[in-house]
Amino acid sequence: MSMISSHWSRRALVAAISVGWVAAAQAEVPAQQQEQASGWFRMMVGDTEVTALYDGHTTLDTSLLKGMEHDEILRHLDALFIDAENGMQTAVNAFLIHTGQNLVLVDAGSAACFGPTLGQVEQNLRASGYAPEQVDTILMTHLHPDHVCGLVDENGEAVYPNAELRASEGDADFWLDEERSQALPEEERAFFTMAQEAVAPYQEAGRFSPFAPGDELLMGIVARDTHGHTPGHASFMLNSGDDAMLVWGDVVHSYGVQFADPSVAIEFDSDPEQAVHTREAVLERAVDEKHWVAGAHMPFPGIGHIVEDEEGYRWLPIEFAPIARDSE
Repeated sequence: MSMISSHWSRRALVAAISVGWVAAAQAEVPAQQQEQASGWFRMMVGDTEVTALYDGHTTLDTSLLKGMEHDEILRHLDALFIDAENGMQTAVNAFLIHTGQNLVLVDAGSAACFGPTLGQVEQNLRASGYAPEQVDTILMTHLHPDHVCGLVDENGEAVYPNAELRASEGDADFWLDEERSQALPEEERAFFTMAQEAVAPYQEAGRFSPFAPGDELLMGIVARDTHGHTPGHASFMLNSGDDAMLVWGDVVHSYGVQFADPSVAIEFDSDPEQAVHTREAVLERAVDEKHWVAGAHMPFPGIGHIVEDEEGYRWLPIEFAPIARDSE
């Protein structure tokens, strides 16, 4: 073999090896996180710290929405680039309120009641810097499973062992009534059973008490009657300094449809007509008072403002930003 041939053969060998190394490097995809960033978001409402806690998401079929033609529902969703071909992705959020004196959890998420895409409230509460043992009060907007199941662990023990659990008289009387649930066909008892099992350890420990609409539950936090979705559905008005926030539970399930037309109900409403009346009143008041809104089924973090629009109302979500405290 000539010197030239040998030289080019060596060059070809080096090139081939180099290509192999590059190909191998390209083939080795670095390990990546398969989850989004921690599911908590913190802001100040006056002097009060509010932390949104992401429980996860579920998917709701558009057929669950009542009072609007299906094509019109899809038109509203399409206008907001909401892909509903396989159902509407719907967030489940809880909220942690630190008043300076109390650590208050509003709703507790789904735990394992609705599958693996939900049940993250406790882990996100911990990720946000708190421990379940520090929560001293839990306020329930209502006792549906996606809000109440997270009160207990897989063994039926209280996740928040030092907390006083509060729910409205209307929901407690309805969902915790064993005679009512036993009178139903077995396939209709599930929601009752889940609520009763979740509340049980708090009742047994003497740490459960109902409240009435208008009660001041803690300094600066007042219960508002927003029934219709359930018999005793409640929202919580937080006032702190010159700022305010309404934690409204399930006043809205589909932001893509029910802001544009608040008269659209959902299959889960106990009293659809009343739920519509409540939603219309709450939205009107939110516009007039310009307070913050925190919604259980709004896209995470579920916090924003409401303004009037050509078609009904419009949701203005909070901007991601550093935590602004008065002392800063």
